[in-house]
Amino acid sequence: MDWFEFVWRASEVSHRGKRKPVPVDKSAPEVIPDAEHELVIERVAAVDVAKAAGKVCVRLPGKAGRRFSRVWDVPARTGAITDLGEQLVESRIEKVTVESTSDYWRIWYYLLEAAGLSVQLVNARDVKNVPGRPKTDKLDAVWLAKLTEKGLLRPSFVPTTEIRRLRDYTRLREDLTHERTRYWQRLEKLLEDALIKVSVVASGLDTMSTRDMIEALIAGERDPQRLAELARAKMRAKRSELITALDGRFDDHHGELARLLLNQIDALAAQINTLTGRIEDLIAELPEAGAVDHGGSEDTDITAPGAADRSHAAPQPARGAHEPTGSAPCRVDPAIEAECARLGAIERLDEITGVGEHNAQVIIAETGLDMTRFPTPAHLVAWAKLCPRTIQSGPVTRGGRTGKGNPYLKGALGQAAAAAARTDTFLGQRYRRIVKRRGKLKALVAVARSLLVIVWHLLADPLARFHDLGPDYHARRINIERRMRNHIAQLTALGYRVTLEPAA
Repeated sequence: MDWFEFVWRASEVSHRGKRKPVPVDKSAPEVIPDAEHELVIERVAAVDVAKAAGKVCVRLPGKAGRRFSRVWDVPARTGAITDLGEQLVESRIEKVTVESTSDYWRIWYYLLEAAGLSVQLVNARDVKNVPGRPKTDKLDAVWLAKLTEKGLLRPSFVPTTEIRRLRDYTRLREDLTHERTRYWQRLEKLLEDALIKVSVVASGLDTMSTRDMIEALIAGERDPQRLAELARAKMRAKRSELITALDGRFDDHHGELARLLLNQIDALAAQINTLTGRIEDLIAELPEAGAVDHGGSEDTDITAPGAADRSHAAPQPARGAHEPTGSAPCRVDPAIEAECARLGAIERLDEITGVGEHNAQVIIAETGLDMTRFPTPAHLVAWAKLCPRTIQSGPVTRGGRTGKGNPYLKGALGQAAAAAARTDTFLGQRYRRIVKRRGKLKALVAVARSLLVIVWHLLADPLARFHDLGPDYHARRINIERRMRNHIAQLTALGYRVTLEPAA
C-alpha cells in the first residue's frame, strides 16, 4: 500500500465512528521505544507562568540519593529572567519546562532560550495536576518539574526566530484583511440604508466601477443615469439594472459616513500592501531547507521505489522521508535538480492545486521550513488538528474530537481546499467523492488534510515537485474483477441469474 492510499483509507475510516472489532495478534509482545523527550533527566527546572511573575521550581539530586525541589518567585521582567537563566546555567540544568499560558510564556521562553538552556513549551492541558491533590502555584510548579524529570511531557512546536518574525507579519496581515472586509460590510449596510442596491448588480463593492459610483454619490451626484454611465467594461451591459439599483435616498449624512469608511478601507489596504512587501523580503532572507542526499547524479533514469504514487511529486523524484527504509539511493537528473534548486519553497508550494502565493506564505510562516520537527506527515496533520484523535478501548476504536489547532494555518488550508474543490483535478475529485456521503464541511477538511500532507513532502524534500494525479486516479485503480464479483453476488441474492457479455 503506498502512502497516499494509506492516507485516503485512514481519512475514510476516521469519520465512521465505531468500527468492527479487529482480531489482535497476541503471540509476541510489541516493543515501543521511548521518544527523545521521554528520557529521564537528572537536573530540571519548571516555570508556572502568570502575568506578573512566575513560580520557578528546580529539581536536583541530593547527597543522600533523594531528590529535592527548590521553589521561588521570579518577576516577569527581562532583567530578573536573564538573571534566572544565568543561575540555571550555573546549576547545570538540562531541561526547562514552561507552561503555555496565554502569551505570558513568551518572555520566559525567549530569554531562557537565549541564555543557552534547552527550553520546552508544554500545553497546560497536558500538565494538569492529579485529581484529589491540593492546587497551588507552588505545588503546580513542583508537579511540572517532576513531570519534566520523568520525561512525561510532550513539547509543543515553537518555530525559529526567523519564522516567528515572519509569522508576526503574516498574522497581522490576515487580521487587517479581515478588518478591511468588515469595513466593506459596514459600507454595504450603509448603502442599504440609503436604498442603494448596487451590490445586487455588481459582483462586489471593491470593483473599480462600483468605487467610482460611490465616489460620485459622496461628491453629490444623485442622478441614477449619470451614475450608471460610470460603469466600465462588462458592467456597461448592465446599465438598465444599474439605473434602478442606484435610484435611492442617498443624502449628505450617508456621504459623510461613506467617506469615513472608504478612508479606513484605503488605509488598511495600504498597510496590507506594506506588510506584503515586507513578507516577501523576509521569505527571501530565509535559509531554504537543506538538500537531501540523493547519492550522486550519474544515473538519470533511476526512480525511487513507489515513486509513481508518492505525494504528487515530480516524475523523476528524489528519495523522500516516506520512502521505504533501507532502499537504495536514487539519482536525479542534474537538470531536474538544478530546476528544483532554482525554485524556492513558495514557488513549489504555489504549484499545488488551490494554493496560491498568499496561502503559501501563510503556510510557511506557521509550519516553518524544517520538517524534521514533524517526523511524518501524520505528525504535522495531528499538530494542525486536521484529523480526529483515536480512542481505543477493548475491541472498539472510534474517533475523538479534533481540537482547535492553529487558526491561521487552518484558515489558509481551508481557502486552498475550497479553491481546489472547484477544479477538475485529483483534489477536486477527492472532494466530490467525499461530499456525497460526508457533507461539505468534512469533505473540505479531508482535502485540507491532503494538502498539508503534500506540503510536508515538498518541504521535507527540496527536490520534490508537485504533480497532479488526475481526476481519474481512483477510476484507474479499480479492481474490475472484484467489482464484477460483488455486483453478481448482489444480483444473485436478489434472485436473478446473471450472464455477462463483453460490450462490442
